[in-house]
Amino acid sequence: MDEPGGTTTAPPRDQEPWLTCWSEQAQLRRWALSGSVVIVGRAPGADVVVADDPLVSRMHARLERTGGRWTVVDDGLSRNGTWVCGQRLTGRRVLHDRDTLRVGNTVLTFCAPDERDEPHTLVGEPLPLADALTPAQRAVVAALCRPLLAGAALPATNAQIAAELHLSVDAVKTHLRGVAHRWGLDHLPQNEKRARTAQLAVRLGSAAGH
Repeated sequence: MDEPGGTTTAPPRDQEPWLTCWSEQAQLRRWALSGSVVIVGRAPGADVVVADDPLVSRMHARLERTGGRWTVVDDGLSRNGTWVCGQRLTGRRVLHDRDTLRVGNTVLTFCAPDERDEPHTLVGEPLPLADALTPAQRAVVAALCRPLLAGAALPATNAQIAAELHLSVDAVKTHLRGVAHRWGLDHLPQNEKRARTAQLAVRLGSAAGH
């Protein structure tokens, strides 16, 4: 496990599972999972510290490695509950690659690359359609996410996207607003909207320009 509350910007070594979360500053945070028990909460002593969300309890949820699989448990630890892939957690649930955990207003994504060839069903809100984007929008989104796919903590700036695609910064902003509208993100604050756009693009494959 990283130091309590610590984050890394590179994928954990040896393909151990990890949790990711987008901060309000559009920074991707990562926590490598090791050992047998990982506590998620607002307390400084938690393994995964979510300090900036007042709806997260001091000790909110517990991840346990059981029989080679990670499970999540919320046995009344939290005041506001824990949600897995859009469903409120009751008891214990086995986690699968790319499952989402919502604690308070914070969404964590469980990543287990060794599972990616194993089919499983995700339950939750439907993802937007990647093919709903225009070719120009897909190119802008791919450029937005290129630093993330290379291991950086932040997506590309508008100026970097404009330079790569030979567009004006205003044109980049227009395309990103169009993507946010198509994906139903208009209601989010600007920084969160940008982070959510990049997150969805990676999940949908649009980050690779598909």
